[in-house]
Amino acid sequence: MKAQLAVAIALLALASTALTADSPKKSPSTRPAATFVSAEEITWGEAPPVFPKGAQMAVLFGNPSKKGPYAIRFKMPDGYKIAPHWHTQDEQLTVLTGTFVLHLGDTMDVPGHTLGPSAYHFLPARMHHAAESTGETILQINGNGPFDIHYLDPADDPSKKASAKP
Repeated sequence: MKAQLAVAIALLALASTALTADSPKKSPSTRPAATFVSAEEITWGEAPPVFPKGAQMAVLFGNPSKKGPYAIRFKMPDGYKIAPHWHTQDEQLTVLTGTFVLHLGDTMDVPGHTLGPSAYHFLPARMHHAAESTGETILQINGNGPFDIHYLDPADDPSKKASAKP
């Protein structure tokens, strides 16, 4: 009987610990609200100047320039190319439309991985890669900010080219 009581108390303590571990550490007011974005509500704008001209971006959740999770949509015209680069944080890419070609390594000379609609790719932080699109291509990119992009050749950075003009 004592053994059964000891087991019951141990199970109760374990269940209590599990419930506490799953409890939110933040008060409800500091937690993000549920977010719903319909296709009609997506607001596209010009992509930031660190990307070659022609791409558009829409922020669905969070703020990619700040610490924390974010979700964005990235729209590229046919033939769009992003020179070899890397990011400080991991990235998760899902192709929504079009064809996305991801070249792993330091050049675009290596054969790329061709990803069509519904394809997914996890890209670890600091992995060198380049990208291009075939047809208008829309990606959903999820990650933890702040988002950054480091071009292997600084001359490939469009934001540096723009700021160098008189």
